[in-house]
Amino acid sequence: MPGDGLQSGEAPASVPAMAGPSRDVPAPPGPSPRRRGRTAVLLAVASVIGISAGTAVGYKVQADRPPTPLPPLNQPGLAYPAKPLPADRAPEPLSAAEDRRVRTDGDLRKLLVPQPKGARSFPAWGAVDGWSDIASYARDFERPGNAFTNLTEKDLRRVAAAGWRQGAHRNVNISLVQFRSGQAAMDHAREQQSYVPREDQAGNDGDALGGSGNGRYYLYPAQQGTGVLPYRARAVFQRGDVMVDINIHDSERIGKNEIRSLAERQLERLS
Repeated sequence: MPGDGLQSGEAPASVPAMAGPSRDVPAPPGPSPRRRGRTAVLLAVASVIGISAGTAVGYKVQADRPPTPLPPLNQPGLAYPAKPLPADRAPEPLSAAEDRRVRTDGDLRKLLVPQPKGARSFPAWGAVDGWSDIASYARDFERPGNAFTNLTEKDLRRVAAAGWRQGAHRNVNISLVQFRSGQAAMDHAREQQSYVPREDQAGNDGDALGGSGNGRYYLYPAQQGTGVLPYRARAVFQRGDVMVDINIHDSERIGKNEIRSLAERQLERLS
């Protein structure tokens, strides 16, 4: 209008221009965006299909091939016959006298060296009727508690024992200590032999017991003390599942041949 100072088409400065209605403007046409990793997935699927197909083809080829014969054994003569031997050529089974296990499974007391004529029975290792329990046998060790545990862990089966007195002061004790396995019997024998050479024991390595494989016999130096028989001899060896422990105490010196002879007789009864 005239007089308002405005030119045609201009809006007053104090009045903002009116905006048109809001509306979304579509994006310009173009290619659709791709999802990330789609090519990698397609390649992985193709690889799996290829490996599976190759494996299947390989199995099929292998299955169609004839089996490859194994090379002959490089053993011209086997240790056992291809067929059972005829009855007239088969070896006879061991008799009870030859089979050591049959004998030791019986009354173990019968394998003890018999008491000499004129000798008097003497308690051995707390034995009752020729048998000694684990506690009684372990009581004679330096540490009875440790010995009891050790023998129990080794699966001690039983102990047959015999003792006698000859003359005025000679005492003889023999123990057949049987375990559930020969290895345990051997271990027990070796443990006893390991400490006998100590200075507070025999103080020497002893002598090998012929024919035993691992047996030894020892002479101890004289010991002084009230009520103690000063001289001692000992033999320790293992035969099968039995460990043998022989002790002689006397007021007079003991010869090597005496302990060796007794040990050899006991070894013979177990062989």
